[in-house]
Amino acid sequence: MSSQTTSIEGSELRLGKYEGAVAARLARWQEEGFGRRMWQKDPTLWAQEPVPEIVDRLGWLTLPTSAAATLGDLARLTAQVREEGITHAVVLGMGGSSLAPEVFARTFGPAGVRAGFPELSVLDSTHPDAVAALAARLDPRKSLFLVSSKSGGTTETLSYFYTFWEKVKDAQAPGADPGRHFVAITDPGTSLEKLARGRGFRAVFEAPPDVGGRYSALTPFGLVPAALAGVDLEALLARARQAAAASGPEAQAADDPGLRLGAALGELARAGRDKLTLFTSASIRSFPDWLEQLIAESTGKDNTGIVPIAEEPLGAPEAYGDDRFFVGLLVDGDDATEVVGLLDALEALGHPVARLRLADPLDLGREMFRWEVAVAAAGAVLGIHPFNQPDVEFAKVLAREAMKAGAAAGGGAKPVPIGDGAALKAALDDLLGGSGGYVGLHAYLAPTEALSAALHGFQGEVRDRTRLATTFGYGPRFLHSTGQLHKGGPAGGRFLQLVDHPHQELPVPETDYTFARLIVAQAAGDRKALEQRGRKVLTVDLGDDAAAGLARLREALRYWAA
Repeated sequence: MSSQTTSIEGSELRLGKYEGAVAARLARWQEEGFGRRMWQKDPTLWAQEPVPEIVDRLGWLTLPTSAAATLGDLARLTAQVREEGITHAVVLGMGGSSLAPEVFARTFGPAGVRAGFPELSVLDSTHPDAVAALAARLDPRKSLFLVSSKSGGTTETLSYFYTFWEKVKDAQAPGADPGRHFVAITDPGTSLEKLARGRGFRAVFEAPPDVGGRYSALTPFGLVPAALAGVDLEALLARARQAAAASGPEAQAADDPGLRLGAALGELARAGRDKLTLFTSASIRSFPDWLEQLIAESTGKDNTGIVPIAEEPLGAPEAYGDDRFFVGLLVDGDDATEVVGLLDALEALGHPVARLRLADPLDLGREMFRWEVAVAAAGAVLGIHPFNQPDVEFAKVLAREAMKAGAAAGGGAKPVPIGDGAALKAALDDLLGGSGGYVGLHAYLAPTEALSAALHGFQGEVRDRTRLATTFGYGPRFLHSTGQLHKGGPAGGRFLQLVDHPHQELPVPETDYTFARLIVAQAAGDRKALEQRGRKVLTVDLGDDAAAGLARLREALRYWAA
């Protein structure tokens, strides 16, 4: 094995001075039979004492083969809805229930999808303006809603369901069956399954209970939406089977694409390169959104972990600190000149760099499996249990408390108004001054393309002015993906929470709360959870116009950094 370059199954890892540690880890894994034992679901790879959520969370290993059994049912469902003139399929879900569908929607449709399939979209925001905007562009009579929750009791998912159940009923002729417009995706025996059967949903898809949410892309949570969007599932699973074969129980550790990447992730994190910076070519630009949850929720606990940096704007080579590991995911045929040039420049400066090449977007099936193996293996390097999420419930509990107590609950300092320039400059100085750690931007705002572009621009400015790695996420979506890392991962995170004033309350049918009250409580609960974990948090109130408020915040950042 070269001390500088290793090429395996379309990947090239150029790790420089870290190659020796990675090679030693792979040699140890070979001697210990790590790959074989993982396929045997040996929990002692991660914990010497029996603990929950190890043996019963390894079902993803066989999904590339076993998932093929669902394709017939998925084809029949897709044919039915196409014949009935359904034009939109909407995933109502969070985290592991929404992120893979989001990748499939943004990668394969509508421009790349075959004609005649429904347009696939995902709702994972509780901002009332976002919920109302989606409802306004849908015809409930021509829409199919995928109510998706592993636990069956996810507050956000049920809130969406109650909202669109009422809209379907109101749009239909008297006596029509609203249940035909709903499909449930959940684990066996959940309250959602009971609700779906009680209300006559068109279908209920049961997911394998031994697969955690962030590993569920190739279960019904990912495959049902993908089928409806016209994705070639047979090809997608065939690529996943290629990855499973390459990472099989008899593979040599040094030749196993998943273990090789996992050893690099773990050893580089141990050496201080724990900010995994992900670049992609254009056709798969949404893939890091899925990787974020897999990496952050699996490794971010026990005060350690790997911080995934997804969709951070490209910067000058000197903008990046020495705490980064850079990975480029490059699709043949895409124009990735800018990404490739940056990777080359970073490597020349001595940064560790990986280049993973895909023949086409369907190779996402291969990459999903490769990364699942890699992240599980990296957990063993870090000495953590990769399949639980001990800090996720913490913020949910505090949000529920804030819901009961009212919008003012949540503890901590009051938000800084965007109009108070002096207070804002002082707060930015406290949050961003000094070195070390990373900056997380938490936007409890209604997502739009224009606002997202502005937020990513702001993210890049924060990175350039601080040389700190930056992450970005809309709330409450990120609570179900990177939230575990923020509370349980490495110390040093600094969090800028952005809130605004929703233009409407939007009551949630069949409940006693509104979406506006829910998102306020979620922001308050998240802030309190971060503060109780000793994290720095600044909340800025952008006011009635989030875009205008963000523009003023960008001005304040430039003034602060001057």
